[in-house]
Amino acid sequence: MVALWKHDFRGTRLVFAVTAASCQAFLLLGYDQGVMAGIIGADNRFGQDFNHPEADMEGNITALYDIGCVIGSIACYFVGERFGRRTMLMMGGALMIIGAALLGSSSTVAQLIVGRIVTGIGNGFNSATAPVYLSECAPARIRGALLTLQGTVTILGVVIAYWTDYATASYTSSFQWRFPLAFQAIFAVLLMLQIVGLPETPRWLVAHDRHEEARSVISAITDRPLDDESVGRVLLDIKTGLEEEHKDGPFKFRELLSWGELQNLRRLLLIISVQLGQQFSGSNMINYYLPVILQNSVNLDRHMSLILGGCAQCTFLVGSAIPVLLMDRFGRRSLLMACSAGLCLCFVAVSILLSTGEQGPAYASVAFIFLFQLFYGVGWLPVPWFFPSELATTRTRSKMQAIASGWNWMAVFAVVKITPISFENIQWRTFIIFAVLNAAFIPMVYFFYPETKGLELEDIPLLFHKGGVTGGVFTSRGRTVTPGQHAQAIDIDAKYGRTLEVEAVV
Repeated sequence: MVALWKHDFRGTRLVFAVTAASCQAFLLLGYDQGVMAGIIGADNRFGQDFNHPEADMEGNITALYDIGCVIGSIACYFVGERFGRRTMLMMGGALMIIGAALLGSSSTVAQLIVGRIVTGIGNGFNSATAPVYLSECAPARIRGALLTLQGTVTILGVVIAYWTDYATASYTSSFQWRFPLAFQAIFAVLLMLQIVGLPETPRWLVAHDRHEEARSVISAITDRPLDDESVGRVLLDIKTGLEEEHKDGPFKFRELLSWGELQNLRRLLLIISVQLGQQFSGSNMINYYLPVILQNSVNLDRHMSLILGGCAQCTFLVGSAIPVLLMDRFGRRSLLMACSAGLCLCFVAVSILLSTGEQGPAYASVAFIFLFQLFYGVGWLPVPWFFPSELATTRTRSKMQAIASGWNWMAVFAVVKITPISFENIQWRTFIIFAVLNAAFIPMVYFFYPETKGLELEDIPLLFHKGGVTGGVFTSRGRTVTPGQHAQAIDIDAKYGRTLEVEAVV
């Protein structure tokens, strides 16, 4: 059987094309996260058209989008493995086009909320699928860097949203809010066009007994002949891993709650906790409401709040680009812990400065919000989006990524819903809550999160062979992967409890 896709890309070109498509999905995600920030909370045309919604209704309009994302993520759990990575991304793009049309043509709050929910469902499909698609196609030696690009492009989407809001803010017609909300359809169309000619992942193809197609995809990704020994070795590793995972028959939900040799429950708890850590860091309090916070807490006018909000997201974009160079060198654990420490210090400083009630210190607090954006981009932005796809086995990857995405969006909903209410009641003290949470994440990462950098996906399960709740956390430092070395060496080290210091095959 020949490979069933249009493009004849091979090697770097194919990996780049898959990365670009995955990043396009996250560009959409970022745009939707930022687009409401410059529309709500002002005496503008949006407020006039929708009867100046109060804090509670603003929270509903903004946060119910995240409930749509939860619904989309849950749907992926049930149908994602059946339809495959490409199809789910295409469906996500199509739903976002429908949602954007509803948003752009809204005349009532009800239609606006429906549009937000439909768009959210599409984004749920994308956020649950894109990390799996890229992680299963990316070479292990650069997988961390490529997956980190998703976070960078997410913030590019937020930046585009903020400055689009600013560009239309002076309009007195409904164009002021209709254009920013409808504009995301362009990105959704581009996503669908990018996906059309790309292949399925080799791991999904092997799982569905399409071995020759999988061989063709592996050959294309590695840019080696079909009969090359390394192509056959990678295919054999995938098949062997899947056979081991499927020895107990068809997948059953209770497997996710089992400890046993694979420690699926431990993996699931790690996956959920990293999602909660990302959202309860306070980032989306900033992303969704920064202009409103600057107006109400720092006492800036609307125009300056929008400008500083856009500049803060540009700073966020710079911060999100830093880990592209650092992820495969320093690993996931180090960046997460350093990031948490920085975020905690920033919010402590913001709380102290705003507590004085004086204008000068309030202005100074803005600098620490900018610094917060830099720190967050280094660790907690990229890692939670791809860590689940690394920790999960091939048998459970799409399901665990869907669960991870669902928990992520439920946490976003909670933060986005309570933020305006919190600031209305306890003002600057809201920052103290998130400062304490960020401090708590440091020991959480240190004691429980294993390092996965440089390890082939088929070798990561060996980190869990020691059992317990911390087994494998301190015995693996991860290594950069180089071609030509087989994972059996790692298996020997894992079997005898030694440090995983050898390199795996590409």
